[in-house]
Amino acid sequence: MRQLVTIERICLIGHIAAMAFGLAGLILVIPNPEFILSLSKFGQDVFQVSMANGGVGYIVLGAAAVAIYAYRVLGVRQWLGFMLPAVVLSLSSELLGTSTGFPFGHYQYLSGLGYKIAGLVPFTIPLSWFYLGFSAYLLARAGLENTRIAPWIQQVGAIALGSILLTAWDLVLDPAMTQTAVPFWQFQEVGEFFGMPYRNLSGWIGTGVVFMTVAAIVWEKKPLNVQRSQLLVPLTVYLVNFAFGAVITVTSLDSRFLIPTALGLLVGVVPAIVLWWMAAPTSTEEAISNSDGVKPDNAENLVVSPVKMLAK
Repeated sequence: MRQLVTIERICLIGHIAAMAFGLAGLILVIPNPEFILSLSKFGQDVFQVSMANGGVGYIVLGAAAVAIYAYRVLGVRQWLGFMLPAVVLSLSSELLGTSTGFPFGHYQYLSGLGYKIAGLVPFTIPLSWFYLGFSAYLLARAGLENTRIAPWIQQVGAIALGSILLTAWDLVLDPAMTQTAVPFWQFQEVGEFFGMPYRNLSGWIGTGVVFMTVAAIVWEKKPLNVQRSQLLVPLTVYLVNFAFGAVITVTSLDSRFLIPTALGLLVGVVPAIVLWWMAAPTSTEEAISNSDGVKPDNAENLVVSPVKMLAK
């Protein structure tokens, strides 16, 4: 198990580092071509290869990190019970969307995200649906499980909130990936909502609801018993991926796009953090709190921050 944790952390650090490198390339290097021209032939070749494959790398590393985490924390049934429906159903939605325009609107993928399945959808796209969808759903379910509301409401609420968190990510991802200097896909119709068709948002929510519902059925109604400190990986994955899209959108597009970014923060980032905090505290923290009702001065050390977790 220790080896799995090490591999998981390497993948997560690589996922974050690849996004950071991609951000630097997209918002600093590409807008300043003189910097690229100043590089040696070898430097230019390295830059071209990294930019061509960086999108594939960060998605594959993110999916690997979340897959190992799901197996390690929840077990094989919950891991595959979420990943398989998420990958298969999201790919089906994407193939349908790129072929017919339903449910996301008319769009097509460009280059930069890897081999295209059926010549339409990069193989990395369903992987990104998996790791972001899993992170969103687990945060929602773990947070609601630590409440006194009826179990069936917890189940429905987790699916609804998980789908909203997933769609909130798209509020910054779509502008960043379609309307900047280096687009990765493009809409073939005029979008009413900052370049996006409204049905793109409903398609995201609908796709999330479908595969999260299937996963919820597979997972059954048994409590997951995931503690707050165990949710640092999905919380970190959600926040850094949102930040990736938000930084590109805010720095590369005009001030109008502060609106979808702020909306994404309101319905995505804030609820994700609140749900993480609502989850059951660590056993040690709870025991100390119950013993004397006073949180000791060093109690904050009992919950490891994402930065400290990655540094270990």
